[in-house]
This record gives sequence, C-alpha cells and structure tokens, in this order.
Amino acid sequence: MLVAYTVALDLIRQLRPIVDQIKMHDAHLADQLRRAATNTLANLAEGQRRVAGNKRRAYENAHGEAREMLGCLDCALAWGYATDDAQARVTLDRLLGLCWGLTQ
Repeated sequence: MLVAYTVALDLIRQLRPIVDQIKMHDAHLADQLRRAATNTLANLAEGQRRVAGNKRRAYENAHGEAREMLGCLDCALAWGYATDDAQARVTLDRLLGLCWGLTQ
C-alpha cells in the first residue's frame, strides 16, 4: 500500500475532532476541510491504479487537496476556531512531502 495513502488515512482520523470543533463556529469551513481530506485520500487511491500522466495528475490533485487542508487549518487558527491541531499539522506536513515526491 502507498505510504502517502496510509498517512492520509491517519490524518483523517486526527482531523475528526478538529473538524467537529471548527463546525461549531463555521460549518462551511469544516465541510471544506473534510472534503479536502476525503478528496486527498480518494486521489491517492485513484493514482495507485493509473499509469503515466493519469497517475501523476491524480497525485497532483491529491497534493492540491492536501494544500487546501493546510489553508483550512490556517484559516481556522486565524479565526480562533481550532483547538490543538499540532499533531495533525505534523502529519499533514509529512503528507505534503510524500505528495511532492509522487509528483516530481
């Protein structure tokens, strides 16, 4: 199994309470974070079965969705919505690195 896929799955588990916390203040932002995490995982799964350019495009999409998660966390932090997201950010940073490697 692709390491990035496993890391993305772990990240979703870490984001669950954070999404719930954000949702109390901003349901739209919480939904956007949830969808970005789901799409990251889905694109990584799709990329595992694609070839050539289609594989890279799926991984690039996963990378873009992972960056969107970072933006959502930054926004929630700026608004004062999020609680402790330090571990999720460490995992997300690892995922971003793995996604970068898959696209280069």
